[in-house]
Amino acid sequence: MPAQHIDADAFEEKVIKADKPVLVDFFAEWCGPCKMSGPVIEELASEYTGKVLVGKVDVDAQPELASRFGVMSIPTVILYENGVEKGRQVGYAGKQGYLNLLASVKNL
Repeated sequence: MPAQHIDADAFEEKVIKADKPVLVDFFAEWCGPCKMSGPVIEELASEYTGKVLVGKVDVDAQPELASRFGVMSIPTVILYENGVEKGRQVGYAGKQGYLNLLASVKNL
């Protein structure tokens, strides 16, 4: 399952009220490091289908979400569990960096 694009209208339902962990990639189309992280995020979305919801937020289209969650540089990937931020990775971290973030979730 590909990463889901999430906007401000859907954020509460898909992320905050989610019944599973949610990994959200805050990105922009023009961002070089974001273009490197994009395929990795999609790979994780496929590998964790049914266990983790993987979403993407375009900070240019959703600046209020970037501001609300203190996203100052991109890419920023934030892991939410039970509606609470469990961790974040700022900058391109490679697959291992995102796996390290997911490792904080029990039973994955």
